[in-house]
Amino acid sequence: MPKEYRTLEEVAGPLMLVRDVEGVKFEELGEIELANGETRRCRVLEINGTNALVQLFENSTGINLSSSKVRFLGRQMELGVSIDMLGRVFDGLGRPIDDGPEIIPEKRLDVNGTPMNPAARSYPQEFIQTGVSAIDGLNTLVRGQKLPIFSASGLPHADLAAQIARQAKVLGDNEQFAVVFAAMGITFEESNFFIESFRKTGALDRTVMFSNLANDPAIERIATPKMALTAAEYLAFEKGMHVLVILTDITNYADALREVSAARKEVPGRRGYPGYMYTDLATIYERAGRQEGKDGSITMIPILSMPEDDKTHPIPDLTGYITEGQIILSRELHRKGITPPIDVLPSLSRLKDKGIGEGKTRKDHSNTMNQLFSAYARGKDAKELMVVLGEAALTDIDKLYAKFATEFEEKYVSQGFLTDRTIEETLDIGWELLRILPRSELKRISDEFLDKYYNKD
Repeated sequence: MPKEYRTLEEVAGPLMLVRDVEGVKFEELGEIELANGETRRCRVLEINGTNALVQLFENSTGINLSSSKVRFLGRQMELGVSIDMLGRVFDGLGRPIDDGPEIIPEKRLDVNGTPMNPAARSYPQEFIQTGVSAIDGLNTLVRGQKLPIFSASGLPHADLAAQIARQAKVLGDNEQFAVVFAAMGITFEESNFFIESFRKTGALDRTVMFSNLANDPAIERIATPKMALTAAEYLAFEKGMHVLVILTDITNYADALREVSAARKEVPGRRGYPGYMYTDLATIYERAGRQEGKDGSITMIPILSMPEDDKTHPIPDLTGYITEGQIILSRELHRKGITPPIDVLPSLSRLKDKGIGEGKTRKDHSNTMNQLFSAYARGKDAKELMVVLGEAALTDIDKLYAKFATEFEEKYVSQGFLTDRTIEETLDIGWELLRILPRSELKRISDEFLDKYYNKD
């Protein structure tokens, strides 16, 4: 029977001090029993001699320090995992919230995971088809990669996240594919949108969803991605599945981290965020990947809304250091009605070259990708020149490039949130657009592919 303590002292926000404890360990779980018999959960955040600073999962309202008692449970936060988690919706602490039965766990796993030995990692190189041309064709997602989406308030990142979760698939025979979707600090309406979107299309059957709402405690928000990744590690490395993890919104997670750090009176770093935020984000992002000798994989798409559309803000800045590229959503394209409003030029997938080509997508993919980037960049320049100097100042070839840029945005990037394109469709649309330009301009494509695809009727 765990020892009980009645030595509760001060409460500050989500934190509480317990004096004269023995044998209590960092991150150990505890239960606070109130005078009326109600219990609330907490975990140890700091040990200082015989004092333990604990963090409450629920709020501290109604806790009478003199008549409450706390007992420590001798274990860290765990998640009971089972293959039956697929098709279910949980809260940020892994409790079912979909009116379904409790999960009977096959085993209980520590939510902090076990660090992956860098030497045991396999290099990501298989293509994942999201059905979104701007990602598949130009910033390809590779199995085992971490590819964040940088958005901003008011942009439709929720729609894009739901679209990728519904459509993503690995091409190949008998590949088991699952999605783990974790939403942090979202509104009830957004949570409902995701659940209904997955349910309507049948995607919920292969999805494990964790939903932490904006009015839930900050400490639960910090636990949510760890719960999701624990479920993903179980499905990937013990059940051999290929798992896509989507985390939205990392900004809400980082704000919860800042809130708890401020309550602990820690010295703040950039913009008030704790100095250890880089390390903390890395412990989340680095749980993605492939392991030698294991069939499964974890591919991660974290989504974050950049405060004030600022790429240099600490959250996108640190995320960019840890992950392998970024997909950037553009307010300008959103205003033009382009959906999804992916800005392909500043977007980057550092592993795209590893996941394309013969046997993965199509032999002409690399050539056409480079040519589309080049032509779109020149077309945008031509359009900017047209705004300043007028159309008369452009050469005939510049006018063609300007036309290409407009059509590229409208036909290639813009596809709506319900269209699921195969990689062949995406590549064929690319060729259709490249035919706007004379063959002599397509200097990045070999003659072999020009002969095969350019003159195709």
